[in-house]
Amino acid sequence: MGTSAHPPNLEEKLQLVPTRPGVYLMKDATGRVIYVGKASVLRNRVRQYFQDSGHLESPRIRHLMSKIADFEVIACENEVEALILETNLIKEHRPPYNVRMADDKAFPYVKLTHEAYPKILMTRKVVRDKAQYFGPYPYHEPKLVTRTIRTIRKLFKLRSCNIEITRDLPRPCLDYYIGLCTAPCVAWGAAPEQYAAQVRQAAMFLEGKQESLLDELRAEMTRAAEAQQFERAAQLRDQIQAMDAITAHQRTASVGLEDRDVAAVAQAGELACVQMFYIRAGRLQGQEHFMLEGTRGLGRPEVLGEFVKQYYQEAPHVPREVLLQEPLDDAVLIAQWLSQKRGGAVEVAVPQRGERQRLVEMAAENAALYLSQERARVSGLEGAGITELQEILGLDHAPFRIEAYDVSNFQAGETVGSLVVFERGRPLKRDYRRFKIKATEGPNDYASLQEMLQRRFAQARQEQDQLDRDEAGPVKWSILPDLIVIDGGKGQLSAAREVLFEYNVTVPAIALAKKQELIVTPDSVDPIALPQDSHALRLLQRVRDEAHRFANAYHQKLRERRVVYSVLEDIKGIGDKRKRDLIRRFGSVRHVREATVEQIAEVVGPKMAQKLVDYLHEHPDVRFKDQAIR
Repeated sequence: MGTSAHPPNLEEKLQLVPTRPGVYLMKDATGRVIYVGKASVLRNRVRQYFQDSGHLESPRIRHLMSKIADFEVIACENEVEALILETNLIKEHRPPYNVRMADDKAFPYVKLTHEAYPKILMTRKVVRDKAQYFGPYPYHEPKLVTRTIRTIRKLFKLRSCNIEITRDLPRPCLDYYIGLCTAPCVAWGAAPEQYAAQVRQAAMFLEGKQESLLDELRAEMTRAAEAQQFERAAQLRDQIQAMDAITAHQRTASVGLEDRDVAAVAQAGELACVQMFYIRAGRLQGQEHFMLEGTRGLGRPEVLGEFVKQYYQEAPHVPREVLLQEPLDDAVLIAQWLSQKRGGAVEVAVPQRGERQRLVEMAAENAALYLSQERARVSGLEGAGITELQEILGLDHAPFRIEAYDVSNFQAGETVGSLVVFERGRPLKRDYRRFKIKATEGPNDYASLQEMLQRRFAQARQEQDQLDRDEAGPVKWSILPDLIVIDGGKGQLSAAREVLFEYNVTVPAIALAKKQELIVTPDSVDPIALPQDSHALRLLQRVRDEAHRFANAYHQKLRERRVVYSVLEDIKGIGDKRKRDLIRRFGSVRHVREATVEQIAEVVGPKMAQKLVDYLHEHPDVRFKDQAIR
């Protein structure tokens, strides 16, 4: 393709392109931005796109050039400024010929606010507000952040309330009395200097500086003991022991005390996966994967370079060292940019041997494994439904785990509830739960739904408390979903949201009405109607129908059980286990009536056997007139 293939005005524009560093935006015939690039000399780089391309070997570049109808340039002061602008424009326009994040994840962070008495909280939005941010944590597991915050509050007693601290409240809240806050809100609570020390220690802990912090606390404990401040010394001792226990559970990743990030990429066609390891003070603090699009035809160095620029543009923390799988063309420029962000030197390195190379290899293996799993998932209808559902509902992240609730009641029978779980769009039957409604009388769907949700989240709170105390036990309830689906309409959704508010559960919730198949959300005035062939609607229907099936199956089981145990239910002293044992041994209540006292005694003992026989004599079954109890 030569320059003659383009409109004449492009020739004039090319003459006006400056020779300074900057960013260029390539556009198609409709004016859409299809590629964003940066250059140290804009004129030289842009002109390459409009010269004879016969010598270009990359099919990707040749295809891009065939689509270009116009361009725009933005001059910058230097290359670092151009790199930052390029990254921002890629995020804004998401050009199809650029490498870009496949999912704009809103990662959870721990935040220490910037105010006189900082509070600790979880956030998915990093802004320039002088607050301290720690993370990111896995985007589909905000419970890890919640548990971290609970741990920090127990160790360092930071507040999490939203009140304005004026130190004139008559009394502190419950958090003070259960040891989660030092009550800076009251005059006799923590003074500004004491609270500032608590915040500084919490920040050290979150930064991975546990050893330095432990040394500091041990020295303070010794001073308190020497000054005969034994109560303070005992408090410090308990704090040190708790921190020792937590630190012992953390995995050591390296022999030194370095802060470093490790990144490696795996590719397959249009998709690529980058695996990140976050190492703080020599310990593996966390890991996360990132899916990238638009990587076809690019090598690993190019993909990794584009990822590094986009990732660190938003990251609140830059470590001293970034270890990569491949050398980058812009490694020097990127290191200079990261050093400016960090306020100190940053090394961008490709290790060739030793422990650092082992970390990179481990990241590469994890990236390849996740990419193969993700390709299998995305290729199915489940993946399409999850992605579409996130877009329709405006969720911060894809609903990896969905919980659906349904209530079932029949005439003069028990009311039951069901909880079913879908992960990655598929049923996870081991996490299904059934509820026999106890406190609600009569067929009241709203009250029954609320009772079921109250029991579910009360169990979650109790189990989370046990986990925080490091008590061993199975994890059944504390895993919270990314989305809650209620079988019903606006009334059922409102009833459910009352319970979620009561238990401080911030999970998004929607309802799916049966007849019109409309999606009811808390924020929309009108329900959302989706096409019948919508992947999102089909996914919600499968989830809802499975909850309905599971509730009906439980209800049927209870009805059959009531028929089988109808007579035995009224005999005092015959519990569920003995009923099951009798039916298992004799097959039916009729055969129990036909058994001898001695035969029944083999199951329930002589005393209960005689009581059972006497009761059945007094309450004969008129359907079997020839029955005999011997």
